[in-house]
Amino acid sequence: MGTSSSFGGASGATPLVPSWLDDGAGGGAAPPSDGTQPADGTPPADGTPAPSAPAAPAAQPTPRLASSDRYTSARSNLTRFATSGGSDRRSLGRAVSQYVSTASGGSRQAAARMGSSRGSAAKLVNFLSDAQANGAREALKSLNLEALAGRPIEEVFIGLADYVCPEGGTIDEGIARDAFIETIADLSNAGITDIDGLTTEQIQTVFELYATHAIEARLCNDIGLKTVRMPADVGAAQRVQSQLRDFIQRGVSDALNTAQRDTSQPLTIDRTLTFVTSVYQSAFAILQTLGDAEADK
Repeated sequence: MGTSSSFGGASGATPLVPSWLDDGAGGGAAPPSDGTQPADGTPPADGTPAPSAPAAPAAQPTPRLASSDRYTSARSNLTRFATSGGSDRRSLGRAVSQYVSTASGGSRQAAARMGSSRGSAAKLVNFLSDAQANGAREALKSLNLEALAGRPIEEVFIGLADYVCPEGGTIDEGIARDAFIETIADLSNAGITDIDGLTTEQIQTVFELYATHAIEARLCNDIGLKTVRMPADVGAAQRVQSQLRDFIQRGVSDALNTAQRDTSQPLTIDRTLTFVTSVYQSAFAILQTLGDAEADK
């Protein structure tokens, strides 16, 4: 069910005031050796007015830390949905809605958490658009991957992995790469078999599949899938995973269709990331709405 790595955050604590900073308890500083301005601010012996002290810097607001238990409600409801074998749709709706609204702080913040996945989706869409407009060989040649021309589409996509989602050591990068690998596995079932004959609708489908896998992986990783009790029955576990993915894909599909209708100009390299980000944000907003509706049934 997506990427389930967990991250406990940095260990230890950093003091707000470093221990090496003198707080004045050790006494005043020694007076300067040139006989000008003493450290305590008293006027010099020759009567020269003491220069005014520089104004203290304005205090900076302390950043508000996210609550460590913000995933608790979403995790509890996802557990209820999982242990029901997929029959408790209300708990599924609550889990998804609470993930967006409470755990993430809203659709904008949820979309912002899709960092690497947004960049990877933009690269993928740009490549596929280039392949559609100029042919797969030319698109691959621009990436020094011309040797992949004429190969099956799955091999082409595997060869694109390091361009679309470079392998890295962070969870965010791992989510982006896992989503891309799962998208490759879905191509045949989606009827996408010829990279030289891509249609606009197929490009949209590839993006939809990728964004669905990425959001699912992000949600499961954040909630902490390893702490969610899954049914022992394999069939029930598969139903749970399938229903969660279908629920997310519905939100992504609605968001993408709306974005396509609202886009009057063709996408360019510069505009693709903005478009992708808006789709993710809209998808999370729709998922919250769909979740609330499911919870109220």
